[in-house]
Amino acid sequence: MITHQNFIAGKWVGTAAALAVINPSDGSKMAEIARSGAAEIDAAVRAGHDALNGPWGKLDAVSRGRLLARLADLIRRDADALAKQESEDVGKPTSLARNDVAVCARYFEYYGAAADKVHGETIPFQTGFSVMTFYEPHGVTAHIVPWNYPLQMTGRSVAPSLAMGNAIVLKPAEDTSLTALMLARLAEEAGFPPGVFNVVTGLGEEAGAALSAHPGIGHISFTGSREVGVLIQSAAARNTIPVTLELGGKSPQVVFSDAEFGDASTTIVRGITANAGQTCSAGSRALIEDSIYDSFTGLLASKFKALRVGSASQDLDLGPVVNATQKARIETYLDLARRDGLPILAEGEYGTNLPAGGFYVKPTLIGDVPPDHPLAQEEIFGPVLVAIRFRDEADAVRIANGTPYGLSAGVWTSDLGRSMRLAHTIQSGQVFVNNYGSGGGVELPFGGTKGSGHGREKGFEALYAFGALKTVTIRHG
Repeated sequence: MITHQNFIAGKWVGTAAALAVINPSDGSKMAEIARSGAAEIDAAVRAGHDALNGPWGKLDAVSRGRLLARLADLIRRDADALAKQESEDVGKPTSLARNDVAVCARYFEYYGAAADKVHGETIPFQTGFSVMTFYEPHGVTAHIVPWNYPLQMTGRSVAPSLAMGNAIVLKPAEDTSLTALMLARLAEEAGFPPGVFNVVTGLGEEAGAALSAHPGIGHISFTGSREVGVLIQSAAARNTIPVTLELGGKSPQVVFSDAEFGDASTTIVRGITANAGQTCSAGSRALIEDSIYDSFTGLLASKFKALRVGSASQDLDLGPVVNATQKARIETYLDLARRDGLPILAEGEYGTNLPAGGFYVKPTLIGDVPPDHPLAQEEIFGPVLVAIRFRDEADAVRIANGTPYGLSAGVWTSDLGRSMRLAHTIQSGQVFVNNYGSGGGVELPFGGTKGSGHGREKGFEALYAFGALKTVTIRHG
């Protein structure tokens, strides 16, 4: 059994205690990771400050960018090994894991190219004064990433921080830490100085809590549940530091009678079943105009029935969910639907030769769900799509906005005026018209409103979040 150590100050460091890594496809123990606490977190933060006071802090933006680009090349070089590990660790189909590797590399490539393009400005002021602004790094930034897209989320969070000249401490989810540790090896090979890229594994309530409360941290980036997000924001407030929070969603897909049914139905099914529905921006509510409800749900049902669930290596439409707790959570919602008499319109099927002990859930389409029902209000985080009727545009907007969340939304219509009205009136960090997700574009700012969090990742907006703006006023007569 392999026990994986932390990566701190350019060295591999073990701990007295370990945590089991469980394979979601068969429930077996496949490795162990370090169970870290406050001492390991403190060592990593101190290592980051040492790096900032050393060569990393003196490195120019062009050189930082080249290091990120080198890391992107190494990720692509080791794509097969990374994809295999990501697939086994998370339980996602191998083809989806390969895409995650490609997107992770793209983050480091994009922000490597952007590192020397973060410009300040000069500000006209009083006669005899010159005023300029520029960005400085926060210092050591904390990155607490979730278990659903470890490689993608690490790239999304870490790359812009490094591009701005910060040192980082990464705390991956305890269920899926293995590819983060592989990235640490690649960062070392790329030439990042010791202490710039630190990875500390462990439980959220131990290592994660210690990291978010550490007084040496200058910024926290967190993706996860609303409940934990509140705790992290409270910890950040005690140290008066900024925080970027992405806290999930209950995203609507709004389908009008003039939509193109083929594209809409295919994309909606993919948007809730990709990664077994374990996606923060999954389109988990299908809001369908009443006049087309029966025909459109029939089309969705036919696509759901064709879906197949298998182990990660079988590379079917869906893999298992990440752990037994998540499987039980999803099944609780399905039991609630049956108890309340909500019609199960369709289910996918299990593939052949499923390994015993895996955490498998059939993708499920549930019809005529009241907008205020728990299945329409709460984030299930599984391959469960609820169909909801609406009467007209105003009713659609009311239902779309009627949850505590506001992360993503899809609008399906051929009416340009309507699409623009909904783009403005739906309360969401991003609205997609006649598409959904846009392939996870690295260039597109991403984040939520309301209970989905605040701050933006991806695009140039993420760079600005990882820098502090400084104003310099010079009186020269």
